Amino acid sequence: MKQPPVTEDSVGILSIVMPAYNEAATIAEVVDAVLVRGEVGELVIVDDCSSDGTWDEIQRIANERERVRVFRHDVNQGKGAALRTGISHCTKPYVLIQDADMEYWPGDYAALVRPLLDNGADVVYGSRFLTGNAHCVLAFWHSMGNQFLTMMSNMFSNLHLTDMETCYKAFRREIIQSIDICENRFGFEPEITAKMAAMRAKIYEVGISYQGRSYEEGKKIGWRDGVRAIYCILKYNLWEHRPLSMPKPVVTAERPAVEVAAEGA
Repeated sequence: MKQPPVTEDSVGILSIVMPAYNEAATIAEVVDAVLVRGEVGELVIVDDCSSDGTWDEIQRIANERERVRVFRHDVNQGKGAALRTGISHCTKPYVLIQDADMEYWPGDYAALVRPLLDNGADVVYGSRFLTGNAHCVLAFWHSMGNQFLTMMSNMFSNLHLTDMETCYKAFRREIIQSIDICENRFGFEPEITAKMAAMRAKIYEVGISYQGRSYEEGKKIGWRDGVRAIYCILKYNLWEHRPLSMPKPVVTAERPAVEVAAEGA
């Protein structure tokens, strides 16, 4: 696909957080697609104790490319835990989540940052279900599951999202770093949505492109994660719901562009 232009006000504003688990076959291609975007100020990759050579590939990338910082969990903990580690190390004004496969297209960064810059958004969700953007047709039950979880989340959070489960979420850094992320696996999505609602964050949605993988191609989320998502929707919107205060914007110093470290998190 043709790359959208990068506007002057968006150059280098994004910290991209990329959780990775057994993605040796795709991660180099994804990193190339991410770093070609001018909005990217740094790419923070967290390897969640992969067993397929992903860590070796990540270390090679970090040694060869600028703007890349990498961390590793000593034991496998899940996507939410990897995001918790990565988000804590971000330094740029805005944080965006990017999976380490090719389901989501970094060319959509241009659309995702506009509400942050132009409309004062606190968080922007990239929706696979808004019209006007190319996307691979989802399997029926996968689509129904996504829509059911989004509807249930909306009911309890009083939001009107079209895609709560999307990977693409872009945040003001001080907001996402102020939140205590508890979920270690895919429960991150309903948890963070509930906490954004409790904070009364200004939330926008934009349409994005999507090329979904099959389980044969490496998709990892399963029905147990769907059950956990239902539990998390109830837990963080009802049982553990509490108002959260909005942090004030902060300015921090830059960190080194390339860093290789092991994280036990």
